[in-house]
Amino acid sequence: MTYRLFEGKEHASIYQQFRFTPPEEVKNIILQYLDRKKGQPHSLAVDLGCGTGQNSRLIAPHFQEVVGIDISECQLEEARGVPGYPNITYREGTAEELPFPDGSVDLLTAASAAHWFDESRFLPEASRVLKPRGCLALLSYNDYGTRFYYKDCGEKLMKIYKEVKQLLLPHTTAPVVACEGKLEKLYSAIPFPDKERIECIPVNTHVSVRNLVGLIESFSMFQIYKSKDPRCAQDLLLNTQKRFLEEMGVTSPDTEVEVELEYFCVLASKPQ
Repeated sequence: MTYRLFEGKEHASIYQQFRFTPPEEVKNIILQYLDRKKGQPHSLAVDLGCGTGQNSRLIAPHFQEVVGIDISECQLEEARGVPGYPNITYREGTAEELPFPDGSVDLLTAASAAHWFDESRFLPEASRVLKPRGCLALLSYNDYGTRFYYKDCGEKLMKIYKEVKQLLLPHTTAPVVACEGKLEKLYSAIPFPDKERIECIPVNTHVSVRNLVGLIESFSMFQIYKSKDPRCAQDLLLNTQKRFLEEMGVTSPDTEVEVELEYFCVLASKPQ
């Protein structure tokens, strides 16, 4: 099944503004794995479910060519609007039908996207297009490992965040649950004998309250909730921001909170 939850222009703009860019720490793990398994040169990387291109831009300096693929043309328009990356091409398409010849791709990657793929169709396509010793790298973060820090009220901010996630829980899809499980089922189904799953990669960043609320707005479960009750969804965002600011004792939504994220990465190398 192909999920079509991120296609609207407004949602694409929210995604571009507020989604976390994959961290350097995880990018380095992936590139080191590719160096070990396949070696140079790194000609072609394909970024699946690329959305607005955060991961595509992150890996672009390390490849001769990067192709970002996404089902949403609105997401791709946002990606194409970011200047300065002449070696990236964005194409509309799916992970289950890849427009590449057999054995032509060095790295096939997906950031916070693989849980949406139909594994029964995606994995044979991945095997087909990867070069011998080419690599698959699927990364995301586990929201259960997220922590907030601001003076002495980090736990209280986490309580607010968890209450919001609990309210949105009825609108959570099965793929999101799979991502929270660190892609265990997909990892087990990868047919390559050379594979590994790296868990609990800690990454710290700073996010404004405004952007933290924007991140919540970008969640698929929030968008489903919004489609059913736009007014209550908007009230939820406004009230969440108000509660964060009151707990922190500040008035500016540009005040930053330290956020600790827990990333994981599934890596696999196609046999020779």
